[in-house]
Amino acid sequence: MSTAPRKLEVVTPARNGAATADAALYAIRQKIYPRAVHGWFAAWRVALVVATQLVFYGLPWLTWNGRQAVLFDLVQRKFYIFGLVLWPQDFIFLTGLLVISALALFLFTAIGGRLWCGYACPQTVYTEIFLWIERLVEGDRVQRMRLDKRPLDATKLARKSAKHAIWIALALWTGITFVGYFTPIDVLLGELASFALGPWEAFWVLFYGFATYGNAGWMREQVCKYMCPYARFQGVMFDRDTLTVTYDAARGEPRGPRGRSVDPKAKGLGDCIDCAICVQVCPTGIDIRDGLQYECIGCAACIDGCNQVMDKMGYPRGLIRYATENVIAGVVPQERMWRRVLRPRVLVYGSVLALIMAAWSVGLALRTPLTVNVIRDRAALVREADDGRLENAYRLQVMNAEERPHTYRVQVTGADPMQIVTRAPLHVPGASTVVFPVQVRAGGEGLERGSNPIRFHVTAIDDPGIAVHEKSVFFVS
Repeated sequence: MSTAPRKLEVVTPARNGAATADAALYAIRQKIYPRAVHGWFAAWRVALVVATQLVFYGLPWLTWNGRQAVLFDLVQRKFYIFGLVLWPQDFIFLTGLLVISALALFLFTAIGGRLWCGYACPQTVYTEIFLWIERLVEGDRVQRMRLDKRPLDATKLARKSAKHAIWIALALWTGITFVGYFTPIDVLLGELASFALGPWEAFWVLFYGFATYGNAGWMREQVCKYMCPYARFQGVMFDRDTLTVTYDAARGEPRGPRGRSVDPKAKGLGDCIDCAICVQVCPTGIDIRDGLQYECIGCAACIDGCNQVMDKMGYPRGLIRYATENVIAGVVPQERMWRRVLRPRVLVYGSVLALIMAAWSVGLALRTPLTVNVIRDRAALVREADDGRLENAYRLQVMNAEERPHTYRVQVTGADPMQIVTRAPLHVPGASTVVFPVQVRAGGEGLERGSNPIRFHVTAIDDPGIAVHEKSVFFVS
């Protein structure tokens, strides 16, 4: 018996519907050259790219109360978001924000498919920006393909070098901006200019810059197809009334080339002229005419490309369009498609999202900008003061979560009349934490041996609405 290894053969569907055998299990990536396209959806994509990058690159340069408006100061453990200052104990609000984002993603996906992927995902956005640079330096699709096929000469080397130089510069600036959300951007640029950048700052600038350069410049659709988990579980959020980018096979088939003057019905053809423009403009290189595929990011570039062809041929637009499975199958008329948007799944997602957003907003609005931790001095449980009364020592850790300074009054109550020896008001600067030693005295007549519950009351003198009441114990030996 022969023990020679056999070549593994995999049968995969070809683009025209036939099957091809002898395909490699791990196919080498075929470079995709997306063609530039213009149209309504392309304009939306450009607008969202510009809007998201204005926010990302612009926020670190905004100031608020003499500091960076948005700053996540990990060293000081303070998160500044315009006039809001969040501390580690406010992590619940970050958790709520993540839950809101997840539910919003579910809602938008149930309504319109992968809208996030097609228009606002960082991978899509930066791939689009890098493609703009590539087209500017190397030309459109055919010119780029010819440039890659030609042997290396001075012209090719110059264009490739210029493209990668711009890519690297943009990627590094993206890394600097990212780190600028954690280290004040002016301080960061000063450290860069003086070559005094810290090791962790340098690491994250280079790491984020390298990730941007690699993902948007080299890997591109591979990230969406193989690395992003969203493409794999999106199907569970779709139903037959979800709007997706869809090819109308009933109208387009059978496809075939023809002149503008030819009547397709006379030749037994559909409206699709098999020009493959929808494939050429697709950033992931799929053929939408093969049906909905997990590689489709919902960018609608194929819709704009096909509409341009339909306009030239004099055919109605919409051969490729946003539609639902029920509409394409003829179960629901086209005019009733939008009525099916408010279906049970969407209503559930929307209701839960609205409730969580309301609770998150109310909690943030009612958040008390004062936190007090009472730490009892365990080194000396109790001592007798000069006047014969019992005394316990405490440390009050007072955290002022507002950026304006506050002066606080401290009172204490318990089963026995209590007196605070340190009566001076407690002054805490804005967005700061100060620890104050406090002694509490009691006569002891109304107290029992051991631990007795007491309560500290800390109130802002300049704003009585800011008050915190903390429990503690008074020890009697």
